[in-house]
Amino acid sequence: MKTENINRSFCKEERLCSTKSIDRLFASGVSFVAYPLRVVFYLENEPDEGKRFAKILVSVSKKKFKRAVKRNRVKRLIKEAYRLNKSKYSEVLRQNERRMDIAFLYLKGELPDYAEIEKAIQKAAFVLNEKLKDKEDDGK
Repeated sequence: MKTENINRSFCKEERLCSTKSIDRLFASGVSFVAYPLRVVFYLENEPDEGKRFAKILVSVSKKKFKRAVKRNRVKRLIKEAYRLNKSKYSEVLRQNERRMDIAFLYLKGELPDYAEIEKAIQKAAFVLNEKLKDKEDDGK
């Protein structure tokens, strides 16, 4: 059985680093909650030059986790769940030739397990796809 060649890496081009983009994301982005994550996204009309359709930012509050070890653990879990499920995010974007900036903000005050984070990432992908389809229908 031949498997598809799916790029499941999470490289630098997929990380949201630009201060200008981050400011725009939080100033005019749309948000919703897929507990324990708050998801903020900003949809652009043109694709990225590097053919990356989504750029993400992961944030965990220092107020909820004083120790950097715990904050980094939660960030690693979120990034890994996104990496394994990113095809769900990019399929609609790829069809419409759009690009999106996404921020995942962790809300809960205790350490999660991977299953909880993956469920939240999948729910966020479903909600984002529904919102994109609604915007696509409004545009037609």
